[in-house]
Amino acid sequence: MKMKFKIKLLLIVITIFGLYSCTDDTIGSSLIDTRNAIIEDSSFVITGHSVENMRLQARTSTQLLGLIKSNGYGTLSSQVVTQFMPANSIDTMGVTEDLIDSCKLVLRIANGGFTGNELVPMRMSVYRLNKQLESPLFSDFDPSGYYDPEDLMGETPYSPQSATIVYLSTQSTQSYLETYVPMDVEFARELFREFKNNPQTFNSPSNFQKFFPGMFITNSFGSGRMMNFDYTELQVFYRKKLTTLDGNDSISSTNSRTYMAATPEVLSNNILKLDVDPTVKTMIDNGDAIVMAPGGYEVKVKFPIQDIINSFNANTSGDLAVINKLSLSIPIENINTEYDINPPKYLLMVKSSMKDQFIEGDSLTNNKDSFYAEYNSENKCYTFDGLRDYVLNIINNKGGIAEADDIDLTITPVDVTTYTTQSTYYTTSSTIVTKISPQVSVPAITKLRLDKAKVKITYSKQSVL
Repeated sequence: MKMKFKIKLLLIVITIFGLYSCTDDTIGSSLIDTRNAIIEDSSFVITGHSVENMRLQARTSTQLLGLIKSNGYGTLSSQVVTQFMPANSIDTMGVTEDLIDSCKLVLRIANGGFTGNELVPMRMSVYRLNKQLESPLFSDFDPSGYYDPEDLMGETPYSPQSATIVYLSTQSTQSYLETYVPMDVEFARELFREFKNNPQTFNSPSNFQKFFPGMFITNSFGSGRMMNFDYTELQVFYRKKLTTLDGNDSISSTNSRTYMAATPEVLSNNILKLDVDPTVKTMIDNGDAIVMAPGGYEVKVKFPIQDIINSFNANTSGDLAVINKLSLSIPIENINTEYDINPPKYLLMVKSSMKDQFIEGDSLTNNKDSFYAEYNSENKCYTFDGLRDYVLNIINNKGGIAEADDIDLTITPVDVTTYTTQSTYYTTSSTIVTKISPQVSVPAITKLRLDKAKVKITYSKQSVL
């Protein structure tokens, strides 16, 4: 290893000297002749198989609600339990309980944020939790014993067709949809009383949850649709007593205020039940690599990292070489389903030994032991581009010998949350990933064609002739 390093170091010194010597045509180009080459090698094979991934940990505020049966996919139902973040303050100036007129639960959904039939009649029912949720929560959570079926807070028919269109602003053409669940006004008055008598209840989520543990939201009628609600709040409508300039009392027109909301800071869990279509199980039994969400299946792969390192070392022995890029592209094969269920938008590839730790820790990919790829619908493939640090870490820190957890990786569907920053002075922008969590946003399924996957390493080398 020391001799190889000295040779490469000598080549660097000679190369630098050669660059300076070529400034005068009468002197010559360099003391020795070298050959530079860029090598692309994609002769490697990746293998894998599907494994069940039915139990997801709650790591998102997305609330998936409904029941859907789709040939080529299966039958999926989802219910929700959620805590709430209390408002920092509640308007009490000139407000009394009798002036609180109504309240409603507001559930927001993006345009197109559903799978299935947008017209089929379905009903949503909301119940009050009677004890605090445990943590952590998983998708197989049993809500029995956490709510009283007689303690119905509200219910309503719901569908994208009947939802209210709300625009981001009066000048904007961008909009989303809202579903409203009328609630008993006494609940809003109860919250109002608690704020006036014990304001410390609203000082933190933990204090608030002792007073109000949360809600159980379920689809109580109908099937044929899944809706993805990304924000939920309780909106209260009330009037105020006012005193005019001449000293007379009056009552204001209706005001509104959000008393609480389901936010990323509090616990929210999708209770999932998935019965996989027999045709999908047959495909898996036959060796097909199927990924399916929410829950369903993920794929465990054997990544040929040792073969890559061995090939690189063999082809660059005695040469000065630099790895430029390592990538993995996996084409897919669409699975025919009712409702045209699509492939997952994102896939996470992570060391199998670190997967649970990654999810539990709300981790972000580091391109050394975890990576993500976005589905390209034009090319019908996923491409993991940033694997260079992965191979360099093994070469530089492990003597080029891959361990078992460097080889055993898991590919699983995820939801990726991002935001885009825009430069003030330049027309440039950058996208920053803020969260990666198990996919629960929409049903998804696809077949990964590992037999057609391309693992490609690109490196530059300089050889002495």
